Amino acid sequence: MVIKKHGDILSSEITDEHLFLNRRNFVRAAVLAGTTTATALLYRRFAIPAPVPAQVAANIEGVKSSTPDVAVPPPPADARTPYEKITNYNNYYEFTTDKEDVARLARNFTTRPWTVEVGGLVQKPKTFDIDDLIKLAPQEERVYRFRCVEGWSMIIPWVGFPLAKLLSAVEPLGGARYVAFESVVRPKEMPGQREGTLDFPYVEGLRLDEAMHPLTILATGIYGKVLLPQNGAPVRLVVPWKYGFKSAKAIVKITLTEREPPTTWNLATPSEYGFYSNVNPQVDHPRWSQATEQRIGEFGRRDTLMFNGYADEVAQLYAGMDLRRYF
Repeated sequence: MVIKKHGDILSSEITDEHLFLNRRNFVRAAVLAGTTTATALLYRRFAIPAPVPAQVAANIEGVKSSTPDVAVPPPPADARTPYEKITNYNNYYEFTTDKEDVARLARNFTTRPWTVEVGGLVQKPKTFDIDDLIKLAPQEERVYRFRCVEGWSMIIPWVGFPLAKLLSAVEPLGGARYVAFESVVRPKEMPGQREGTLDFPYVEGLRLDEAMHPLTILATGIYGKVLLPQNGAPVRLVVPWKYGFKSAKAIVKITLTEREPPTTWNLATPSEYGFYSNVNPQVDHPRWSQATEQRIGEFGRRDTLMFNGYADEVAQLYAGMDLRRYF
């Protein structure tokens, strides 16, 4: 197993996390450019919201600490992002475009009862109750790098199990080549779904070999605790070598298909978001460079790693592909 190491971080490069996350003291406006479904959307708050009181999540019992042979743990210098930051700085457009207000708006989102329908090109289609789904495989802790397409990153100790366990249980048919994911639509509880930011439900997809890769997991928790709504509860996808928007949250449907499924951001702005969305510092977003990233809690930017640091494990999936064309 190869462990990649970043260079040492100078003390002069480190700043207080509070100052970084609350840097917009006077104007908190952002423009989302793209097609008519994702254009000129402004943050509407001009004052820092009051801190969200700490939310208490239940501990997950029986979590395995073991890491699979194919996983590459973060280098020792990469400290885990604090739980408070992971649960209070989130991209979740179903609630709001404001990363610092998702936690407040998601507080009353209900995650029980919950079912996940798994079907399409499978031998044994089934609708799983969330608790039965969780019991399919032992819950493992996986400490992964998380890279957002907007340029920020975290180190997150996810709790979950390989997606391959679920797909194997329903027995994919020979014609299955892709896996499509669909998130919940619940506009009464998700105010962002009432604002027209995107077309909902949120949909995503992977090639079947990507979905079956041991690094791809369904996450049900972080830091040994049950996932909170703002992080995609009760179950979300995590694909650590891809930009964060590929990891669909609050999943209610998984469908195996023969053809490449549509994905929300590709539908909204196809010139900016491709189907694969692998972390590639050599391919810029049309409006910014992807060569560096801002780790939450640090001052100064660090170099972005190819495939988010998981090239040794996943690069073979894309052998012979033009990663600038298939971005």
